[in-house]
Amino acid sequence: MNQLRLDLQFFSGEKTEKATPRKRQDSRKKGQVAKSADVNTALTLLAVFLSFLFIGSFMRERIVNLLRATFQDYLLIDLTQQNVHSLFITMSYHSAFLLAPIMAVALIAGVLSNYLQVGFLFSAEAVQMKLDKVNPIQGFKRIYSVRALVELLKSLLKILFVGVVTFAVLWLDMDKVLRLSHLTVEQSLIYIAQLTVKMGLFASAALLFLSLLDYLYQKYDFEKNIRMSKQDIKDEYKKSEGDPLIKSKIKQKQREMAMRRMMQEVPNADVIITNPTHFAIALKYDEEKSDAPYIVAKGVDLVAQKIKEIARVNNIITVENRPLARALYDQVEIGHAVPEEYFKTVAEILAYVYRLNTK
Repeated sequence: MNQLRLDLQFFSGEKTEKATPRKRQDSRKKGQVAKSADVNTALTLLAVFLSFLFIGSFMRERIVNLLRATFQDYLLIDLTQQNVHSLFITMSYHSAFLLAPIMAVALIAGVLSNYLQVGFLFSAEAVQMKLDKVNPIQGFKRIYSVRALVELLKSLLKILFVGVVTFAVLWLDMDKVLRLSHLTVEQSLIYIAQLTVKMGLFASAALLFLSLLDYLYQKYDFEKNIRMSKQDIKDEYKKSEGDPLIKSKIKQKQREMAMRRMMQEVPNADVIITNPTHFAIALKYDEEKSDAPYIVAKGVDLVAQKIKEIARVNNIITVENRPLARALYDQVEIGHAVPEEYFKTVAEILAYVYRLNTK
């Protein structure tokens, strides 16, 4: 029997269930999401090389002008402390103006690739300083782990695949590469630039293909890591909904408070309509509060007996009317007025009660 109990506890602690929405939300707040860094790299490279197709002529003109100014002007000046500073500022300005479009494209591509994977997410917990990150024992475990081995195999696969694709592009253009010595300098530079962009596009496309596979793996690994056990789901339900035992006690307290408030209104009733043993309905008519008589208390069995006991202590008249008592108990809530179809019957009872009170 004890062994069976231990087996049940073991299986209840095994993480076999999918993560609940609350678990996913908590993981997202901690910065734990399914994300592949290769997707960022592939999309950024692809965007940069695609941008060369549109800004290539602009960059070529800027580079040619910079080289012309360097060889024709800057190399002929006498270097002094003043003009070296001015020359440095000028070269920095031209370089920044040349690289700014590429950096802007890379920045936009990086932000877009992250947004496509995880949406808008800011988590301060993900960048917090944790001492276990600098723990050599923990670091050794991370280095020599199954995950590290998988990452090593992925890196080797990426290098091999991208290298093969890039070499294939170069091999197909090998004839033109061998004829570069017969071209002018300008023609050679133009062809090398075109070949570089072509190799970059194919390499980026290959890396993008691998990154999609890596994203699927990261998503699978993330889903596996956030799995929950049956006990975890029960604990989460208790935290979100509250302990059933505590909830039952709260509801019991609420019922007791409502019962006390109801019993405090019984002495203010005009009449008690009974079944006579099972049901008791306390009615009151107040022109200032309602146009029709309304129920101030009702109960069945022990509650009905308590209502009748309070009525006897406070000299409230009790009238037996079984159909009316049962109908009012089933159809009307406490504080609500009597339905119109019972006006005549209730009016006759109240008139009878008023006559007795007058006598």
